[in-house]
Amino acid sequence: MPDRQYIPVPKSGASVPYPGQGTLVDSSRKHPGRHGRRWLKITGAAAAALLLCVLAFGGYWVWRLKSNITTSALGAGGLRTEGPVDDSKDRIQILVLGSDTRSGKDGQYGTADQSSGYGHSDVMMLLDISADNNNVNVISFPRDLLVDVPACKDPATNQQHDARPNVMINSAMADAGIGCAVDTVNKLTGMQVDHFMMADFNAVKELSNAVGGVEVCVNAAVSDPESGLHLPKGTSLVQGDQALAFLRTRHGFANGGDLGRIQAQQSFLASLTRKLKADGTLGDPQKVLGIADTMTKNLTVDDGLASVPALLTLAGRLKNIDPAKVNFITVPTVPAASDPNRLDLDEPAAKDLFAALRRSADLTQAAPAAPPSTDPSTTAAAKPSYDKAIQPVTIANGTGVAGRTGEIGALISGAGFTKLTRVQAQPRAQTMVYYGPGFDDVAADIAALFGLPPASVQQAAGIQGVQLYAGKDFATGTRPAPPTPAPGAVAQTANDQTCQTANPGG
Repeated sequence: MPDRQYIPVPKSGASVPYPGQGTLVDSSRKHPGRHGRRWLKITGAAAAALLLCVLAFGGYWVWRLKSNITTSALGAGGLRTEGPVDDSKDRIQILVLGSDTRSGKDGQYGTADQSSGYGHSDVMMLLDISADNNNVNVISFPRDLLVDVPACKDPATNQQHDARPNVMINSAMADAGIGCAVDTVNKLTGMQVDHFMMADFNAVKELSNAVGGVEVCVNAAVSDPESGLHLPKGTSLVQGDQALAFLRTRHGFANGGDLGRIQAQQSFLASLTRKLKADGTLGDPQKVLGIADTMTKNLTVDDGLASVPALLTLAGRLKNIDPAKVNFITVPTVPAASDPNRLDLDEPAAKDLFAALRRSADLTQAAPAAPPSTDPSTTAAAKPSYDKAIQPVTIANGTGVAGRTGEIGALISGAGFTKLTRVQAQPRAQTMVYYGPGFDDVAADIAALFGLPPASVQQAAGIQGVQLYAGKDFATGTRPAPPTPAPGAVAQTANDQTCQTANPGG
């Protein structure tokens, strides 16, 4: 038997040569690598299990929300000129609808024959979020507003429905579905809605329960047997049936009309926004998913919002928004000429509001100057087919500032229009361009010179050539101030804590 070789073991802490393995610390000599391999296996198994749990959790929520959500087409045949937006970084506009359907869980609020077809939209709001998240507008359309509903095709049945002039806006989706309501708002505003969300009665109840109630205020006790709303004077926390009653009551606030109800709805949403912000709900994915689970059981959305990533993206956009930058706006209206119990758009205030929104979600932003065209065909068309120097242009001074026509006249003559007449006129709020027959092209160029929207250009009797009627919005500067909503159109921001005026006759 050959002599055994012994490797001397140095003192603790020293390393020794080990055949084929380099050097080892003496405390690691027994069963080399066995414990390391064991822990590697355990760690790998744990990581794999964790990954499976994450995937299973995510897959579960994807499946659950997908199972909850009902989807519908974004439009009903209306022409779209814009492609899809990137919900994470682009300006987005979401039409929010409240349906009056009375089936299933909503059957307790009436019979099915009280909501025909696809139902009516008792609530219609356009949520407009700027690309930088610094401006959010919530524009309310009264249900009694008379509008022209375009021709719509029902995506479920392929049935074509004719256009309907001068009907209540809440009936837009009754025949051809939610897409027809989207097309109607697009036609009315000149914008293109990117998404929609439609909730029924039960969604309001469950959402208010999920957040632990919403704080509301009334200046006097309210008791409305029709909606079931019963509130004492002052501040109350409403949820469930009382939250729904607060949003539905038609006789409880102001003069018992639709505008009073809209103010209450805006106040409710403002309070809900403050609560979600204070609780950090929108920054907590678990809370967002919990609320989404509650809401989606009673929600219909377009395909673009029917996913967990889309809902989390939207929540991420909203979580850092300053409530003071959330504007609640009611579309300017007047009693309808055809029916005093209905509403017409108040013009030109409504056109100015829509024009301002088309330009930017920031309603304080001035209209941008049109960039020079590089397209030869449009460049040729942009060159006037007339001699500027001989076109009769009148400047009517309605600014309230003496001598203002001289400053404006210098701007116009500098652009080549040198045949000018200056007259004093009655003060008016906004600048307009009027023209006589055959001068529409000249009027359009004068309007473009000052960044005025098409709604500010009108043909008028008794005008020779073109008249720039300068209003108080053009008292200074080289351009009129940008159009703003009519007084009272911006009802409040989400930072305002308002108290609703109880209807004394309600």
